[in-house]
Amino acid sequence: MPTEFSLSAVRDATPGVDEVLHFNNAGSALPPQTVLDTVVDHLTREAMIGGYEAAAEAEDRLENVYGSLGRLVGAPPEHMAVVENATRAWDMAVYGYPFERGDRVLTCRAEYVSNVIALLQLRKQKGIEVVVIDDDDAGQIDLDQLEAELARGAAMVAMTHAPTNGGLINPAERVGELTAHFDTFYVLDACQSAGQVPLDVTSIGCDVLSGTGRKYLRGPRGTGFLYAGPRALERIEPPFLDLHAADWTSESTYEVRDDARRFENWETNFAGKLGLGAAVDYALSLGIAQTSARLIELGETLRAALNEIDGVSVHDKGSTRGGIVTFAVEGVDADVIHRRLREQDINTSTSPASHARLDLPHRGLPTLVRASVHYYNDGDEIDRFVAALGALASELSRG
Repeated sequence: MPTEFSLSAVRDATPGVDEVLHFNNAGSALPPQTVLDTVVDHLTREAMIGGYEAAAEAEDRLENVYGSLGRLVGAPPEHMAVVENATRAWDMAVYGYPFERGDRVLTCRAEYVSNVIALLQLRKQKGIEVVVIDDDDAGQIDLDQLEAELARGAAMVAMTHAPTNGGLINPAERVGELTAHFDTFYVLDACQSAGQVPLDVTSIGCDVLSGTGRKYLRGPRGTGFLYAGPRALERIEPPFLDLHAADWTSESTYEVRDDARRFENWETNFAGKLGLGAAVDYALSLGIAQTSARLIELGETLRAALNEIDGVSVHDKGSTRGGIVTFAVEGVDADVIHRRLREQDINTSTSPASHARLDLPHRGLPTLVRASVHYYNDGDEIDRFVAALGALASELSRG
């Protein structure tokens, strides 16, 4: 059962909050002490007794990671794989899908840059057609247009749940209802939503879900995961196989394993894998619904405060918005704002227009500053951030 949320306890368990004001959680969040200890302890064991031996010693704990990931998304552990990042997890599923020439893949304006590049490559390699579903009036995927395009026929819907360049949270369950009605394969990129909002693959109705450890789950960098549902295991042979993903059954034959670990490689970051498990367990102990409500509230608080600063415009869209807040300062390049804030130990990021060509240029927007909050941030940090940004906006606009 989730423990009662205590902000002071969470901040005490997050050593980084004493060093920086961290509003770059959509890039890589500050890990809790338990994740740090888990990773360092395993690396120490590797140094003391050897890497293979340390992995053997941790065999049960490594196996438990799959159960933790399964609880995170509401899936059996045999349908979970651990890979190095969310993009590679997505790639292993989508590149392995048995597309035929002329197959239509429906995606959204908020789709992540790497996913779009991959779809364009598949268009060139396999002759698929990539169809972009427009936004509705609220800025989320237009469900009416999606339904019309599904009625025309589609092999796959590939949608980003929460984009990297704004607070939007797409209606994943509504999309799942439509894909179920038209019996269309459904891939959900949950890189930014895992840990930010509750996920349940049964309620969502997706066949594949990809996620990362380093963002809202507060895990180590270089860790990701994949949910592969029954239809995914029936249809997809990963584009890359090794002795972990398949058995060499004779000199000229092989057999792919029957669970989601077909999407893994034999060699992996064992310390990171354990750290991912520790991060998921920590998130589950607090309760995703509880922490999600807090960070969503913080996001709205920050948006409201930014809207009060002269020359600052907030550009998040969607009926439901999360903790990623994007904004521009009139007449000032986003990279300048990012750099000047960093000089004050305030971490943000930028969302380049070149990384969101289906969205930001479509809305006539330049590169934006991205300030992404997490449940461990507090009101004093928001006040400090707003004051620093207001001073910068005033100074730079005069210059």
